[in-house]
Amino acid sequence: MAKKEKNCRLGKVGGQAVLEGVMMRSGDNVALAVRKDDGSIEIKNSKFVSVRKKHKWTNIPLLRGCINMVEMLKLSYGTLSDSMDMLGIDETEDETKFEKWLRKVCGDKLMNIIMGIAMVLSVVLSVGLFVLLPNFIAMGANSLYGHFTAGNVLPSFLQNVLAGVVRIIIFVVYMMLTSLMPDIRRTFEYHGAEHKTVACYESGMELTVENSRKCSRFHPRCGTSFIFVMLIISILVTAFINWNTWPKIAIMLTKIAMLPVIAGVGFEFLMLAGKYPNAVTKFLSLPGLWMQRITTQEPDDSQLEIAIIAIKNAMPDEFPEVLEAAEPAEEADGEASEGENGCDAQ
Repeated sequence: MAKKEKNCRLGKVGGQAVLEGVMMRSGDNVALAVRKDDGSIEIKNSKFVSVRKKHKWTNIPLLRGCINMVEMLKLSYGTLSDSMDMLGIDETEDETKFEKWLRKVCGDKLMNIIMGIAMVLSVVLSVGLFVLLPNFIAMGANSLYGHFTAGNVLPSFLQNVLAGVVRIIIFVVYMMLTSLMPDIRRTFEYHGAEHKTVACYESGMELTVENSRKCSRFHPRCGTSFIFVMLIISILVTAFINWNTWPKIAIMLTKIAMLPVIAGVGFEFLMLAGKYPNAVTKFLSLPGLWMQRITTQEPDDSQLEIAIIAIKNAMPDEFPEVLEAAEPAEEADGEASEGENGCDAQ
């Protein structure tokens, strides 16, 4: 039997849904396409060079996953900020006196400062919501169990599983509630357009709206899948923690300290799932794909058009027709690993 050739297009491009648009990246190239209120399309091309490309030692398995997560957070916030600027959102409302004072003091760096603060707050909120709260609930369940069983305690493994299940429930409910917001749902439609266009490219079909529409909106390298995989892996990685003998503060600190390990393992799994689709990786990817039924929605043709423009601008060597219209690239620091572009930058 002839050996099946590997699809060289797998993992070559990925992206992110933004406000009224899509960002795509391939190698060092980042392309952002946004549809403005008047129906016109604005495109921004830039460079995003990863620390992992500059320093090869940072490509050590597990470590590269942690670095990738930090860089993707940076790229994600930067891209969202760019999409807001391209849409003119920051110009649509009158500034308050406080905002004018901030702009006067901080100057052109104001948006970078705001985005940096937002990033820190989001990390703090994520740790509180997905690490501390589930653990407090598990500890409360253990105390309640002891109250009704004359001081007995739940096995540590069960407490870890309970905390993990609560963490997953919080995530699912959170995504379901946010999907009810009209603006978020529209962003989820662009998310679907991004996935369909990437799938169309990876299948080898011509990149058209008609072909992209036929493709699946679910992708194994999606950021949603990454988060869900991390939630599941966290149960296994932290199973050794002894809830019944360790101090509560030690349990909390250990779980927080294990986050880089969990992120590293999750990254390696998604890279394998994206590059080597088989029965095993497809089965293990199912929970993340199920979650994408919430975080992706069917896009319309105009949204698919935006995603196609973005992917072509991110790959000018394969689509030379975009070179004439492309703007001069801007340099930036960030992710640009060969063949490891996730389907999202989330």
